Amino acid sequence: QVEPVESGGGLVQAGGSLELSCVYSGGSCSNTAVAWIRQAPGREREFVAEIGRSGAAKLTADSVKGRFAVSRDNAKNTVYLQMHSLEFEDTAVYRCACRRTGRLGTWSEADFGSWGQGTQVTVSA
Repeated sequence: QVEPVESGGGLVQAGGSLELSCVYSGGSCSNTAVAWIRQAPGREREFVAEIGRSGAAKLTADSVKGRFAVSRDNAKNTVYLQMHSLEFEDTAVYRCACRRTGRLGTWSEADFGSWGQGTQVTVSA
């Protein structure tokens, strides 16, 4: 299976915005939900958002609710994470992953198969 590829990370000032993209091959994530997960040095992985295969069902973590939004364009095999009002605490490597089992919102790493390598988001205070 081919891993998805993330892009769009970078350095941004607090209060700024970024949009991340997760491009997947046609087979690995096209018929599954896709989640965004982040990890900062010294902190545990945190699921921040997930979107169902059609794009109708969406979930965001409480820590980013109202600031982050997830969307997808299945014609482009791409899932997006729009991030607004970024805070220093949002600094992390952001990865996308494709669900292989379980229900939307049951955020267990074992439920996800293909993981991307990640894109770094750095928010300056």
